[in-house]
Amino acid sequence: MSARHSHDHGHGHAQGHNHPPEHQHLHSHPHADPHAAAPGQTRDDDSLLADALMEGFEAAEDKPSFLRMARIPSHLHGSEGEVLRLVDVELRYAYQVGTASPAFNAEELVYLPFPANMVRERADMIFVYVSLRSRRDVGLKEMVEILREREAGGEH
Repeated sequence: MSARHSHDHGHGHAQGHNHPPEHQHLHSHPHADPHAAAPGQTRDDDSLLADALMEGFEAAEDKPSFLRMARIPSHLHGSEGEVLRLVDVELRYAYQVGTASPAFNAEELVYLPFPANMVRERADMIFVYVSLRSRRDVGLKEMVEILREREAGGEH
């Protein structure tokens, strides 16, 4: 058998992949749905809301109307009470194609490139607010928290 294979075969072995010594294929690939929550975690409402905001904004033909319907604030208050106005919405995408970590007792990093099936997209949405004296970048997670606070009656 090949050391590399697709995962279309049945599992006559436990999920932990404890094979007898004569078993020749490797199992160094994820088995879960790539969009599912990490093991031991559930996808919470905030995570679902964040995904919906990003996907909806990207698909919207009328971006300002989408922001109003999503109740994204057109302004926030800065640390000194100044009014910060929303001027940009940025969508950022990154792909993790490998990992690097310190080597034991060495002055360099150990680099491990990922096989294609382990490369994952990471996306973020940044709301840029400005005043005459300051700028505040609000990430998607923080924006969801702001929306939750406003929904509960608090003001940010």
